[in-house]
Parts: sequence; C-alpha cells; structure tokens
Amino acid sequence: MNQHNGQLVGYARVSSSGQSLDVQIDKLTQFGCQKLYKEKLTGMDQNRPALLQCLDYVREDDALVITKLDRMARSALHLGQITKKLKTKKVDFIVLDQNIDTTTPHGKLMFNMLASFAEFENGLRKERQAEGIKKAIQKGVKFGRPQKVTTETVEQFRILTAQGLSAAGIMSQLDISRRTYYSIKSCTHKCCASI
Repeated sequence: MNQHNGQLVGYARVSSSGQSLDVQIDKLTQFGCQKLYKEKLTGMDQNRPALLQCLDYVREDDALVITKLDRMARSALHLGQITKKLKTKKVDFIVLDQNIDTTTPHGKLMFNMLASFAEFENGLRKERQAEGIKKAIQKGVKFGRPQKVTTETVEQFRILTAQGLSAAGIMSQLDISRRTYYSIKSCTHKCCASI
C-alpha cells in the first residue's frame, strides 16, 4: 500500500471490448487506489470519456495511477499534454510497471523528461510540417479547396444571364451554390465587372 497524502485515483484501459481490464484493476486496487476509472477504447482516441472525467476529478495532492504509460497515451505528444495538465493541477503521476512516481525525486526527473520529450517531438512535428508545406508550394501544390469559380464559369454565367435564365436555372446548370451565384453577380473584379 502506497503512503500518499491525497487520494490515489486509478485509470485502466484496454483497446477493445473483447479484452479484460481485470489485471490492471487488480494492480491498481492492490496499490491502494480508492477510485477507479475504466475504459475500453483505443489509445489513439484522445476523447476518451473516462480519461477526461478522471483528469477533471483529480485534485491537488492526489496521484493519478496507471499500470503502463501506453494505457494512458499512444504518443509522446498526447502524454505531454496530459502530464502538463497534471502538473498544473499539482497532481502526482504514478506508473506501476515502469516505476515512475512523481512523489520521489527520481520520479519527478522521469516525469519532467517525458514532458520535455513530448515538447521536443511536437516541435519536430511542426518543423517537418512547415518544411513539407514549403516544398509543396515550391512544386506548385495548391492548398485549400479547389476554386469553383473559374473564368470559364464567369463566361458561362454571362451567357446564361444574357439568355434570361433564372437564378435557379443558372445555379443548376453551372452546379454552383446560391452564395457563389450572388458572389459572381456582385463581383467587381475585372473578369466579371460587366455582368
């Protein structure tokens, strides 16, 4: 039984409904967890109701206890977000199988290292993403939705308007929305100024 000032709150998770939570629950109960949150959802899903309730429930001086790191998060980034929240709330973090316990100096060091790794991974991911976008732009890749209104669309709009076709008829024939119809109609751009 762990000697801890606050409440020991356990979180157990398995990836699918066919798996059993029993082993984790036994370990958490033997460790002394007074309250347990249980979940049968993949770790990639960050919107796990029981985990969110657990993170909301824990208070200053409590300790959140799990059996393994991968029970809580599947990426260093997600783990970093969770550990940051716990740190802000002044809640300790204990991982039984990996011997991480922020109530000890060694555990605090491990905890801070995990948060640093997560921050580092996030920085690298953003850097890679920015480099990827820059290279794609250099290769002529366009981002965002493809433009629906082309010069050809505007020309067709002019012709159909001149023929006296109704707004509904023009929208249907050009496959454009009401918003696009009125956007072209009121456009002051040189390509459609004469409409």
